[in-house]
Amino acid sequence: MIDEKTKTGLEILQAAVLLGVLGNVLLRETPWGLNVLLFIGALAAAFVMLVLRRKAELWNKQTVALNVALVFFAACFVWRDSLELKQFDFLAILTILAILILPSLNIKPRIAGVFHFIIGFIWSGINAAFAPFFLLFGDIRWKSIPQTGWSKHLVSVLRGLAIAAPLILIFGALFVAADAVFQGLVERTFNIRADIIVSHIFLTAFFSWIIAGYLRGAIIQNSADEVKDFLIVSPNNQSAKSQNLSVTQIKDESNEEIKPKVEEKKNWSWQKFDNSVLPNFFTLGAIEVSIVLGLVNLLFLAFVIVQIPYLFGGMDLVQNTPDFKLAEYARRGFGELVAVAALVLPILLVSHWLLRKDNKINETIFRVLAGINILLLFVIMISAAQRLLLLTGNLGYGLTTVRLYPMIFMIWLALIFIWFGLTVLRGLREQFAWGALWSAFFILGAVHVLNPDAFIVRTNIKLMQQGRTFDAYYNANLSDDAIPTLLENLDELDFENRCRVNSRYFYRLNESEQETDIRSFNFSRRSANYLLEENRYNFKTLDCPENTKYYSGKHDSYENGE
Repeated sequence: MIDEKTKTGLEILQAAVLLGVLGNVLLRETPWGLNVLLFIGALAAAFVMLVLRRKAELWNKQTVALNVALVFFAACFVWRDSLELKQFDFLAILTILAILILPSLNIKPRIAGVFHFIIGFIWSGINAAFAPFFLLFGDIRWKSIPQTGWSKHLVSVLRGLAIAAPLILIFGALFVAADAVFQGLVERTFNIRADIIVSHIFLTAFFSWIIAGYLRGAIIQNSADEVKDFLIVSPNNQSAKSQNLSVTQIKDESNEEIKPKVEEKKNWSWQKFDNSVLPNFFTLGAIEVSIVLGLVNLLFLAFVIVQIPYLFGGMDLVQNTPDFKLAEYARRGFGELVAVAALVLPILLVSHWLLRKDNKINETIFRVLAGINILLLFVIMISAAQRLLLLTGNLGYGLTTVRLYPMIFMIWLALIFIWFGLTVLRGLREQFAWGALWSAFFILGAVHVLNPDAFIVRTNIKLMQQGRTFDAYYNANLSDDAIPTLLENLDELDFENRCRVNSRYFYRLNESEQETDIRSFNFSRRSANYLLEENRYNFKTLDCPENTKYYSGKHDSYENGE
């Protein structure tokens, strides 16, 4: 009789093999597009099927929402062609897969913390790498599988193939070397390159392996038990240790004082990860918090005081300041201030986690100082935004991806800090990570709607109309998302810039003629190809000089701020 664990293991193995074959067929074709949606959709379907069949208690609103988000970001590979967006989509997919594995560890995603999200990443990676060993040699009890029908003779068939394969290869090679006619017959019959066969086998095995490991970690509850063995001290072990203490070493009066502390440690579990695992020396009280956040706030305040004249003085003050160039003020300062904003969040989260809970004054002081810190940080973020506006405004140097995406990231950080105030500072820390996660998903979805590359081209064309230099080389080398916008405004460019754009797009059009595989289908690429094909005649007949300077050389004024 097959037990439930073996049935679950066999279903996971079957799903993994099918998804491995599908992954090899779909994902080997680049650039990625429709193939990602089909593969992730199949993976989500397999996950849902296994959960409903074998772990129905894991099926809830959070699981549904995460699977919908998973398919959505996979669909974004069909929607947009921007490389940066695809990288963020890929990161979002990995994040969702990491969070989907948390319920198997008895962690509810809705109240999980950042620490648990990191655990999800680590644990899913460990399972993808090593869990198939446990699945094949532990979970599935092969001897319990009834040997009936095809399975009765499967082992014999596989053994015969394993013995015959090397013999066939050896004799075949000898025959090919011995006779030219036979060699020609073999080459015509098996006209397949060995490296292609190896790549198919490797990719199929690779995808099957990691998917089997991931699904095993997400579905089979023993995975959680294995982690607990390493990370949790069981009450039995603690009681055993306490029994080893000599009665003469502990006074009766102090026994009653120690006992509550021991009980507190017994109740600790890594699913509810707090600072009780640390010695008191490594936690923070009112004095430590006051010093740390107080000094940080003083530093922030000093910087804000310096920035106030520039916030209200604007471009005129920057230009009139001796030995102070606009590029130095805007380009140098923006990146550093974004980094400051990004560093504040982990500092506040870690310091709050280390905060001692034995005195309410600790929490009160932290809330006051953290609130001040966030207010000062908002002023700094406004300064960073002003620098970007100066850098990309009508007296600046144009908009690029390396300027737009940090700005979007800073907008997300602003939402995160507001959410931090509504949750952590109000004693609802367990709700912070879940809300922060979905705010990131919302911002990423909104960025897809914005279409960053097209937005960059529109912004730079507006700046050109106001008298700024237009870097046609940079704008023409953005992703296919930007092609419709640039072609729509092509007539507004001067002769030399039109030549650069047409030269790049004519080259791009020749590239697109080789992209015919449906697995790489992308809506943005397809739309761009249609537009390029419609304008093919203009690319050919434009009276541009016949040289390569319009598609090579230094045209990176946007990047250098020149």
